[in-house]
Amino acid sequence: MRHRYAYLDPELVRSLLAAIDLLRLFNQLLLAAAGDAARAREWMRELQGRGYLDEGLDLDRFFAQLEEQGLVSPAAAGGALTASGARQLRRSAFEEVFASLAKAGPGYHAVQAAGEGVDSLPETRPYAFGDELSAIDPVRSTENALRRTKGDLDLAEEDLEVNEREQLTSCATVVAIDISHSMVLYGEDRITPAKTVALAMTELITSKYPNDWLGVLVFGDRATRIELSDIPGIQVGPFHTNTCEALEAARAMLAGRRHPNKQVLLITDGKPSAITEGHAVYKNPYGLDLKIVNRTLEEADRCRRQKVVITTFMIATDPMLQQFVEQLTKVNRGRAYFANPTDLGGFVLADYVANRRRRVR
Repeated sequence: MRHRYAYLDPELVRSLLAAIDLLRLFNQLLLAAAGDAARAREWMRELQGRGYLDEGLDLDRFFAQLEEQGLVSPAAAGGALTASGARQLRRSAFEEVFASLAKAGPGYHAVQAAGEGVDSLPETRPYAFGDELSAIDPVRSTENALRRTKGDLDLAEEDLEVNEREQLTSCATVVAIDISHSMVLYGEDRITPAKTVALAMTELITSKYPNDWLGVLVFGDRATRIELSDIPGIQVGPFHTNTCEALEAARAMLAGRRHPNKQVLLITDGKPSAITEGHAVYKNPYGLDLKIVNRTLEEADRCRRQKVVITTFMIATDPMLQQFVEQLTKVNRGRAYFANPTDLGGFVLADYVANRRRRVR
């Protein structure tokens, strides 16, 4: 075999890699800037001025390429993120969060039960009239015929076995993101990983699970449903944590869905510190207020009765808060993870893919 070698300019390789890294950095800054592309550009220039980026990098050329590719509008028009830029941001979040996980198959959720599906299971059952001939297991069927006839290959209908198939299902999910002040307390940014996860979930469901449905809400003093396109602009405010209303709003969003599986992915780093009473909000940021705790647990139980599973991703290590989450999980019969903000996406996707393999009963 003949091989041909060609010269590869190392400067070209470095420039390509630099462009990739710059785009990743720009996307991260874009999330931290609540979708403000102009602010993200300013931060990149500031990073270069402080020496964090190579002074030889041509940021003006990079920003011009973003405009040429249609990811941001021209500076004269405001330089805002475009629809193409939003799609690229979702893909970037998906790649960042899910790169280390195994592929999830053809885009359907497998249930741990046999039924009408795509993939064959190793288990077999006797052939019944109406079964597809392509599902017949030739090896098991031949073995049955040889065993019955004691060595003569005389195949009869009673010898036939067919492979079981994985049953396919769909899922409706609400991602509920805590936007209380504690999500940026003590200088630790927890809201950006939460937004990254929500963007990655959007891309996952759109591209691989088209039969699924995803909704997003944010909650502080009150819970508010937002559109998927609003995710990059999520901002933390001087809010308390109304977990009870978040669960109630998520349950209402899921009520009209006909998907066999329904779940809430609750991303929070603090204890519930508010509940809604009529048109007013009762708040208590000190300790675990039993009035607030009990109302929140009651809502978790309502979710259970409506077959809505709550998966809590708690970004906290306080034993008192962990005890509350464990209690909420027990009441709902859901799941709980004590996650690290730097690996929150891995937690969420692993749960989303793995736990859609069974039907909620």
